[in-house]
Amino acid sequence: MTVEQMKQSILGEWISIAPEVRPSSIKNADGSIKPFYLSREFKYMTGDKFELVVTNYADPFGKVALVKMLIRGRMEWKGDHPIATGAQKVDFIADEAYKVTPLFPAFADAMNQLTKGFNKWELGEEQSILKKAFPPFGLTEGQIFSECDLVYLFNDMMFWGARNVDGRGFDKEENRPTNLQIPMVRKK
Repeated sequence: MTVEQMKQSILGEWISIAPEVRPSSIKNADGSIKPFYLSREFKYMTGDKFELVVTNYADPFGKVALVKMLIRGRMEWKGDHPIATGAQKVDFIADEAYKVTPLFPAFADAMNQLTKGFNKWELGEEQSILKKAFPPFGLTEGQIFSECDLVYLFNDMMFWGARNVDGRGFDKEENRPTNLQIPMVRKK
C-alpha cells in the first residue's frame, strides 16, 4: 500500500477495541513501572489533519475514568517503517489543540497542586494546555506536543506503535516505536 492509499484507507473514525495498557514513565514504590490504562478515539481527515481523544482510567477494565485529553493537529508522513510491509513512520504534531478534562476528583485535586497559570481544575471542565507549561505531562512553556510514531493497517485494523517498555515517550526519532500495539477498529 502506498502512502496515498493508506491516507485514503484511514479516513474516518477509529476506536479502541477495549481498554489498553501501556507502561508509564512513573514507577511504583518497589521500582516497577506503573501501568497506564486508556482508550482511544481517533479521527483522520483530509489534509493530514487528525483528532485524538484519549481517556485514562484507574483500572484495567476502564470503569474509573481519571482524565480525558483531546489532541488535534496534523500528521507528517516520514516513509516506510521496517516493522511490517506497508507500515509508515508518522509524526503526530498537536499544533491545533491539546485540552485536558478531569473526570475524577483526585485527578482535579492533583492538577490544582501541580500546575500554575490555569483556572481551578474542576470535574468535567476542559482547559487548554496547548503551548503551556504542564509538568504532569512533561510539557514546557511554548512546547508543541508531538510524537514520532508509526501507522500500519491490517484487516481493517489500525495499529500504532507499542510504547517503549521502559516508559520512554516517542519524543524523538531514536525513540520511535519498533513494535505494534493493540489496534483500533473503525467506529460504527
